[in-house]
Amino acid sequence: MSINEHPPQNLIHVPVLLESTLELLNPKKGEKYLDLTAGYGGHANRILAVTGNFAESVLVDRDENAIKCLESLFNRGVRLLHTDFVTAARQLTDEGRKFDMILVDLGVSSPQLDQTERGFSFTNSGPLDMRMDQRQVRTAEMLVNTASAEELARIISQYGEEPTGFSRTIAKVIVANRPLFKTNELADLIKQNYRGKWKKIHPATRTFQALRIAVNDELRQIEDLMPLLPDLLEPGGRVGIISFHSLEDRIVKRFFKEQFDSGYEAVLTPLTKKPILGSIYDVHNPRARSSKLRVAVKK
Repeated sequence: MSINEHPPQNLIHVPVLLESTLELLNPKKGEKYLDLTAGYGGHANRILAVTGNFAESVLVDRDENAIKCLESLFNRGVRLLHTDFVTAARQLTDEGRKFDMILVDLGVSSPQLDQTERGFSFTNSGPLDMRMDQRQVRTAEMLVNTASAEELARIISQYGEEPTGFSRTIAKVIVANRPLFKTNELADLIKQNYRGKWKKIHPATRTFQALRIAVNDELRQIEDLMPLLPDLLEPGGRVGIISFHSLEDRIVKRFFKEQFDSGYEAVLTPLTKKPILGSIYDVHNPRARSSKLRVAVKK
């Protein structure tokens, strides 16, 4: 693999729940590390600084800019996989790879949010893109401008957890005002037609979350990933998963509980009976407020 382009230098990413992750994953010299959402290397740099085992560690991300930002670790021997975490997990399982630590940091990174041209945020005007993998064809613009009102309402209700009546109203307004191309156009349209009460949280927030999840097929990815994780761990290996909203955490919590409740057949046991909350343990990072860390160990 060669990396010919350097990422923009103004990208800043503060890793969420870093100290709690380090404490619970407890990296040791020589251990093998798999980061299935390596992003801009915040967690990976700290963990690899302890293990020193670059050659047997793998970093995965489906964002091209993130992969470019990991060049320094690639140059030290780390393997990079530019793909989604389910594809990577299946590939590594087929290769018979096993690791002492696995980290999955779900959600959108700060640089993705801050880059207007990515379309994840409506703080500034940008294209309705929202693709985590820019090689992907489907964008939020395509979804917004082609889906039926019924499909949009379902997406906004299911993935944005917007009340059904509001989701239907938003969907009808979107369809009536198509085509839409800019993030601020869509956000302003929702704000002007939103019937619910709101204070600090912009009324378009849940719709944007829903569209992002749908565009990137995020929940199915998590569902498919969970049963693959035990086979990628060495005995005594630890897996940590950081989620950012209830839909993600529900999948993780359910899988871990199924493991913990299966008695002698259980492969994983909990290191955290309750999730570690960013609102308590990472109070100085604004984007950690909704984060939850769950960690388990393989028997």
